[in-house]
Amino acid sequence: MALNIQQVIDQLDSRFAGQFGNVESSYGMTTIQVRKSAIFDIVKFLKEELSFILLTDVCGAHFPDNDLDMRFAAIYHLHNLVENVRIRMRVFLPEENPEVDSMTPLFESANWQERETYDFFGIRFINHPNMTRILNMDEMEVFPLRKEYPLEDAGRADKDDRFFGRTIHNE
Repeated sequence: MALNIQQVIDQLDSRFAGQFGNVESSYGMTTIQVRKSAIFDIVKFLKEELSFILLTDVCGAHFPDNDLDMRFAAIYHLHNLVENVRIRMRVFLPEENPEVDSMTPLFESANWQERETYDFFGIRFINHPNMTRILNMDEMEVFPLRKEYPLEDAGRADKDDRFFGRTIHNE
């Protein structure tokens, strides 16, 4: 019998009742919101019991308009290669101390992905073997993908649209 996403959700619900909340699907991918305290156990269950053996991606997101305890999110994309089932797990984290368990004990590939997420969003991964910056300078004190920084410096003259063949239409 082929595994489908509803069976995955049902098994998670029977095993981890109350440890995850909102389940939504968009663009062909199901996203499950998971409690921070349960994410490691749920990912371990998905890997060991349901054959989600590929951690495709770990990334972060910043939601500056959310409540303080939901400002950041760690997002995990998992793939069951045999049944071709994909799932996204999302853990919301507080602004004051955004940290979550590392997945490196389960997936070696999480090492660089978690470091990149830390480097750009400041999300720390507990028990990570080398939680240091990976792309930005070590001296950098900010996390550049947080939405608290402007996209462009409004004072830069070289960003004038006229220099790029774009015109501004006044109506």
